[in-house]
Amino acid sequence: MSHSTDNHLATRKFFQSGDIKLSYLDYGGESPNVLLLLHGHMNDARTFSTFAAAFQKDWRVIGLDQRGHGWSEHPPEKDYTRESYVNDILNLVRSELGGQSVTIVGHSLGGVNAYQFAARYPELVKAVIVEDVGTEIFADLSFTEQLPERSATLNELRASLERVGVRAIDYFSESVFEDKKGWGFRTDLKGMKISQQNINGSWWEDWLSSTCPILLIHGKKSFILDANQAELMVSRRPNTKLETFEQCGHGVHSDDPEGFYRVVKAFLDEQVD
Repeated sequence: MSHSTDNHLATRKFFQSGDIKLSYLDYGGESPNVLLLLHGHMNDARTFSTFAAAFQKDWRVIGLDQRGHGWSEHPPEKDYTRESYVNDILNLVRSELGGQSVTIVGHSLGGVNAYQFAARYPELVKAVIVEDVGTEIFADLSFTEQLPERSATLNELRASLERVGVRAIDYFSESVFEDKKGWGFRTDLKGMKISQQNINGSWWEDWLSSTCPILLIHGKKSFILDANQAELMVSRRPNTKLETFEQCGHGVHSDDPEGFYRVVKAFLDEQVD
């Protein structure tokens, strides 16, 4: 099933989740401890490639391209419900990992998916690292509908992001590709607004109903999570730790890769049997 290899020797694999085919990068590793990486909206598993490589010695590392992202299929009928995202993780764990429990690192969209999965399937989750997303979410991704399907050059594609007011250009341009029609995003642009609408709301019940160790990582300059909410999330939930990065925005893993690796590794070292 392996199709390609990147610089960090990840193998591209595919599996079926309901009516769509999803893809993931398997970074390998002989360890019985599995580290599952879940990216944010408009991104894909490769955003964690450098991070994944650093853990290959002690972990088996898997990076999922979530539905509508990366090499995974775009769901028919724009099915981006909370239930579908969580079921995708369940299908990955069952079909590709033999139902063994995992430790999950989730950024933004991936962070909510991670703590909701832990709330619903506690027996399958050892620990969770949630990167810069809260329990009360009110964001808008409708700008993605204004992005062109293809751009003639990479510069034009970047300019299209600037035109609709995107600040984190590098983050959003990580998942671009070129084909005979030009440069575009692997993401299902027409589905992102719906996906975000489904993630908006209050998820305190999910946050508080799991008991596994959670590390919450917060970028102080984030436009998604504020310090008050981050502190409240940690004070209200037992077995939860907060790490704040004063100089980082929403994407701590890309703003400060070394610092992100350091706090995650310290947290994981406490969890491993």
